[in-house]
Amino acid sequence: MRVAILASGNGTNFEVLAKHFQSGDIPGELALLFCNHPDAPVMKRAQRLDVPAESFTVKSCGGKQEYEEKLLAVLQKYQIDFIALAGYLRVIGPTILRQYDHRIVNLHPAWLPEYPGLHSIERAFADHRSETGVTVHYIDAGLDSGPIIAQRRVPILATDTVETLENRVHETEHHLYPEALAQVLAKEQD
Repeated sequence: MRVAILASGNGTNFEVLAKHFQSGDIPGELALLFCNHPDAPVMKRAQRLDVPAESFTVKSCGGKQEYEEKLLAVLQKYQIDFIALAGYLRVIGPTILRQYDHRIVNLHPAWLPEYPGLHSIERAFADHRSETGVTVHYIDAGLDSGPIIAQRRVPILATDTVETLENRVHETEHHLYPEALAQVLAKEQD
């Protein structure tokens, strides 16, 4: 399985996954990082980890449809079989969904179906919840609504700030995502 990771920002989850691919803990080959922000720190991480990387913006393509068509062409050029989203802050549209049906997974920093979309950690904290979580799920046409693969709870402590909660959520992501992705890709290869 040739896997692409799509990311938009800092790339800590990308780096965790890349190291698990390189060590053989996740089956398959990490063949591509795609980032929709050419100057994002994840691009430097990919370079340091020797992972091929491509980047362009919606604006540079002239619109969402053209962007998706160009991204699909990049995925096909690299012969990508499976996609993992790691902080990719764009909704995947029908052009890519059709080609990769049930072959795109996402990591979301909440216990779905609670807090889909952006700012999930901040919203859970502001609601004074006792816990939140992390979810790995397949992508469908809805917003964070695809079938759930794995979840793990993260307590919200009385002493937490948004920053300390965010750190614990990210730590949980760094453990859950490689485990879940390894299981999914092992099944895909059977």
